[in-house]
Amino acid sequence: MAKGHRSQIKRERNAIKDKRPSAKLSYARVSVQKACYVLDAIRGKDVTTALGILTYNPRYASSLIKKLLESAIANAENNNGMNAENLYIAEAYANKGPTMKRIRPRAQGRAYRIEKRMSHITLVLDER
Repeated sequence: MAKGHRSQIKRERNAIKDKRPSAKLSYARVSVQKACYVLDAIRGKDVTTALGILTYNPRYASSLIKKLLESAIANAENNNGMNAENLYIAEAYANKGPTMKRIRPRAQGRAYRIEKRMSHITLVLDER
């Protein structure tokens, strides 16, 4: 097999793949800017503190991120055998997703464009 063979490259990439538990929410109907307000509040915190912050945060994105955090905790417990009390949020970020473009009719035959933005939210946990 040649050094740069496709299957060999895939094996090497999977060997160094990040082993930390994570969860990803794709196509969330919240803008990146609004999701980042909530993500900034929980980044670096332990899991129980982050769940408390998300429970009482009035923003819409906090309910989505709370579900995502619970999923990441379940992934850590079931797939990696980690204890939930020792986990903290190592990485939390939102990337830009597609934008739905809509038209709002205005006076004299004009139209305003409305952009409904989406985001891809990722949480990565780690043990202390």
